[in-house]
Amino acid sequence: MKPLILIPVTLAVSGCVVGTVARTAVDVATIPVKIASAGVDAATTSQSEADEKRGRELRKADEQRARDEREAAKRAAEKPQR
Repeated sequence: MKPLILIPVTLAVSGCVVGTVARTAVDVATIPVKIASAGVDAATTSQSEADEKRGRELRKADEQRARDEREAAKRAAEKPQR
């Protein structure tokens, strides 16, 4: 009776090993694709990313203009009247 019990256990364990080997083979095969796509994604800019960057640049320039105007007004107010 004992040999009959070992057969299902052996088949179950070998199925796990085969599944693990297959998964590992798929992972190894897809690694170059994942690396290449990550490189392309890092090297390219989507339209939304470009829009966000342009918006940040415009806000920064607007804030600098506002600071410059405040400084000019402050200097004009401090300047003695003749």
